[in-house]
Amino acid sequence: MQSNQKPTQPQSSKQRNGLLILAVITLAILPLIFIRGEYSGADSEAEKIITEIKPNYQPWFNPLIELPSGEIESLLFVSQAAIGAGIVGYVVGLYKGRQEGKNQKN
Repeated sequence: MQSNQKPTQPQSSKQRNGLLILAVITLAILPLIFIRGEYSGADSEAEKIITEIKPNYQPWFNPLIELPSGEIESLLFVSQAAIGAGIVGYVVGLYKGRQEGKNQKN
């Protein structure tokens, strides 16, 4: 007997991309849901520990600019990350485009 079932095919790229996007969104949202309290960076955590170990510690350098709020500091950090991601994405796309151009010539 022959069955009319189609052999299982790998997921299409649209399905795979959709699942990857869903995974990224989930990884971004879950910590916001389950972790409560103040979000602080590694710098402030390190400062607390250093102060506990050696209360009279004086930093070697002072900041060049004192930012008026933590929101502005976060904005600058996120902007730096976005610019870095843009540069990495551009370079990856550039090399991929060059490789595809070479493959089309051959």
